[in-house]
Amino acid sequence: MNTATIAAATPATQTPDYEAIKTKQNAAWSSGDYAIVGTTLQIVGEQLAEALDVRSGQSVLDVAAGNGNFTLAAARRWAEVTSTDYVPALLERGAERAQADRLAVNFHFADAEDLPFTDGLYDVVASTYGVMFTPNQEQAAAEMLRVCRPGGRIGLANWTPEGFVGRIFKIIGRYLPPPLGVKSPALWGTAAHLDTLFGAGASAIRITEKSFAFRYRSAAHFMEIFRSYYGPVHKAFGALDAERQASLHQDLMDLIAEFNVATDGTMVVPSAYLEVVIERR
Repeated sequence: MNTATIAAATPATQTPDYEAIKTKQNAAWSSGDYAIVGTTLQIVGEQLAEALDVRSGQSVLDVAAGNGNFTLAAARRWAEVTSTDYVPALLERGAERAQADRLAVNFHFADAEDLPFTDGLYDVVASTYGVMFTPNQEQAAAEMLRVCRPGGRIGLANWTPEGFVGRIFKIIGRYLPPPLGVKSPALWGTAAHLDTLFGAGASAIRITEKSFAFRYRSAAHFMEIFRSYYGPVHKAFGALDAERQASLHQDLMDLIAEFNVATDGTMVVPSAYLEVVIERR
């Protein structure tokens, strides 16, 4: 599916109630325990920190940080890190991890669409699989640009539409359609939309397509974890009756079978994402 197809699939004339949508999203991400899934993605934060060339002493902001994968990666490089999210439980899990590793991090409750920081405060602003889920995408991108100093860098890791995670959300959307007027998060995984969001404020946008491998004991183990702990999947199953739950389960199992490269009974599923480095104008 190309960018135009994704955009066309989402009504553009409806003015969404962003606050109501964020309330529902907050409930979804607060359900289950995303940190159990999030901690498996740590390598993505480390790789993004390298791509951004994070240096000691730099001021770094992690937006929609979840349980702090990029946060910890930047702190390990002796940066001065502020980690933000609008789900308090995730900030708590990030703080637990930082304390265990003896890393100094400032954790701050914040909405990615309304960051409580002054203009140009940070040398580096980043988000791994976080800010892409904001309902008001233009506002979230504008906030990241605003708080990044001129000449600073913005880093993103975003799932692509046709990768494994993008396909998961497409399947869920067939059972629970997204709110009218809200653009697909998968747009953040396309170069054209990134240029729309950040191009005016950027001197350069460098995009590298990469792959993260989901490694689980089996397809059934993956489903158990995601159904129990990954907010959007957990809430989707909770909203369906038994028959549609069974149908959703089978659709996701079929998707895993399509992507799984393991032949020993385990699950190794590559999922494409974009690693993005934006030079702030």
